[in-house]
Amino acid sequence: MSHHAKAARIKEASLYFLPIEMRIPLKFGAQVLDSVTCARVRVVIEGMDGKTADGWGETPLAVAWVWPSPVPYEERLTALQDFTLAIARDLPGWAATGHAMELGHDFIEHRLHVLQDTFNANRRPEAHLPHLAALVCFSLFDLAVHDAYGRLHERPVYETYGPEFLSRDLADFLEGDAAFRGKYPVDFLAKKAPKKLPVWHLVGGLDAIDPADLTGTEPDDGYPVLLRDWIRGDGLDCLKIKLRGNDQAWDHDRMVKIGAIAREEGVTWLTADFNCTVTEPAYVNEILDRLKDEDPVTWQKLLYVEQPFPYDLEANRIDVHSVSARKPLFMDESAHDWRFVRLGHGLGWSGVALKTCKTQTGALLSLCWAKARGMTLMVQDLTNPMLAQIPHFLLAANAGTIMGVESNGMQFYPEASAPERRVHPGLYRRQEGVLDGSTLSGPGFGYRVEEIARELPEPVFQS
Repeated sequence: MSHHAKAARIKEASLYFLPIEMRIPLKFGAQVLDSVTCARVRVVIEGMDGKTADGWGETPLAVAWVWPSPVPYEERLTALQDFTLAIARDLPGWAATGHAMELGHDFIEHRLHVLQDTFNANRRPEAHLPHLAALVCFSLFDLAVHDAYGRLHERPVYETYGPEFLSRDLADFLEGDAAFRGKYPVDFLAKKAPKKLPVWHLVGGLDAIDPADLTGTEPDDGYPVLLRDWIRGDGLDCLKIKLRGNDQAWDHDRMVKIGAIAREEGVTWLTADFNCTVTEPAYVNEILDRLKDEDPVTWQKLLYVEQPFPYDLEANRIDVHSVSARKPLFMDESAHDWRFVRLGHGLGWSGVALKTCKTQTGALLSLCWAKARGMTLMVQDLTNPMLAQIPHFLLAANAGTIMGVESNGMQFYPEASAPERRVHPGLYRRQEGVLDGSTLSGPGFGYRVEEIARELPEPVFQS
């Protein structure tokens, strides 16, 4: 059987928008959010033998994260939904064939920017959809095609990333880089992916730390509000601390305060997320050095530092070797794809935070490039609920991260995932400090969609 015989083409797409209300506001950068819209798609692919399979993909359209801008929130959300719809209309008529990864890569390289340019041609310049937003809109389709491809061949997704199924090696995806000739994603993945992963909790800039922080407007829904209650209830061992990045005294005090709670509650690991607002490495270095001198236990708990510097790496080529000499420094928002990882590596970044919302295909290519160059990996959350949580968890399990996976959907909208939680309780509730994916089974991502009793709205598009 030739590799060509394992190729597939995309036949159909059905797109759904699922609005979710948050139980507590999430502050991201300058924006405070109280709701999110998830985009979910079902695709049908067809193999060379005429056999078909369907697959599912989903992502939150996280407007504030994918597109920080003074353009009104509603306008940006509408643009994201409209562009997602444009992709849904385009894909079924696209004649390309290949492995899911080949289809995803070819669409991103040759078609996505054409759709984006066409879309932006009718919009005023400041309201142009950015590249990261376009990737997020495509990510659900890419995930769905990977799921469908696994289902077509009756194999879990991560078993399809070798030469048995791929007709191109990694060098073909990575601009002919000779270091990847004859290598495949499977060569860079964990040999045996764990079923359980340590889980990170997000400590937001607005989160109530002490009873004194309570305002009386908090939800009374049976879920914790105060940090210590989360730590005790979920057995948390890893806390990600959102900082401001433009207020050094506040950031330092926040680290010290959360560090003290971590010490008292027996939490082992911390990470600091500076929110992409820092422009000088000295800002971060001074905080780290002061912690090391004055609060060495908190400094020791700090496993890595996340994306202090602006999104646009090409426009902001900041040499960050001085930061990564102190602590591992992870790219997140900047790492749109493997080329940005390559650029970041040259500037001194030591790790990469992968996200499925930048496409499964792109995450795998970034993973392979980073691992080959000795960079460490993390898998960061986009507050993934419902089906979006599953590929997110599996990426972390198969990538071999520095420490587990971030997962905060249960902080912001735990009940949004109730139907999925009944089938996969360990993925939507953090217990004893871990997520447990042992209920995932079968081909594709192992969603077990047919067992999940979710009522979907009418599709906004169906081919």
